[in-house]
Amino acid sequence: MEHSYDYTMGGQGRKAQEHHVTMRGRKTLDITGVKQVESFDNEEFLLETVLGFLSIRGHNLQMKNLDVDQGNVSIQGRIDDLVYLDQHHNEKSKGLFGKLFK
Repeated sequence: MEHSYDYTMGGQGRKAQEHHVTMRGRKTLDITGVKQVESFDNEEFLLETVLGFLSIRGHNLQMKNLDVDQGNVSIQGRIDDLVYLDQHHNEKSKGLFGKLFK
């Protein structure tokens, strides 16, 4: 699975870092376009990427490579879940579920 996005900074015409996610066999995950590692343990990583926050969940997760200057992160372990955390999407979902379960 690979996600590629060419991100351009707000109208300035400058190219920012691209964001790629490459997974090999649910055991190795390489991510580019990482701005910051917010938190991590052996079951969850929370990364800030150029496209927003990315949560990676699994078991026995370990950071194998971190290159802050280039924005590259490599994670190994059993990868169960990749989720982009989108505040606008969550607000809409809560509104829909709120209407259903009144």
